[in-house]
Amino acid sequence: MAMSFMQFAQEAMAEVDGVDAEAAHQQLQDDPEALLIDVRDAADLPTTGVPAGGLNISLGMLPIRADLELPEDWRDSRLQERSRRIITTCPLGPNGAIGAKVLKDMGFTNVVYMEGGMDAWSKASLPAE
Repeated sequence: MAMSFMQFAQEAMAEVDGVDAEAAHQQLQDDPEALLIDVRDAADLPTTGVPAGGLNISLGMLPIRADLELPEDWRDSRLQERSRRIITTCPLGPNGAIGAKVLKDMGFTNVVYMEGGMDAWSKASLPAE
């Protein structure tokens, strides 16, 4: 049976831990090696900006950038350490959860998604670039 987007997202949310925006911000402050990945398409970023210190890798490109077997110029060097703390985000949370599940399925052991996504980050008045 085919799954809807929300069923797919709910499955991801059930398999990966979520953190609220304030906790995500605190984790980024406490751990200089922690990485926040915004999985939105680049065209969607101007709406809220990217969390300060975060980076944008679209959901579609995330598995490519994190793959250890592809040529180096396709990968993102920041995604080579599988135990690094990674927090994924998106506009509202579902795509961030899917991104976190993709990374978990690829062997990342310390990945969470930000509940409420950039909407929650903005409502908490946290810094964005």
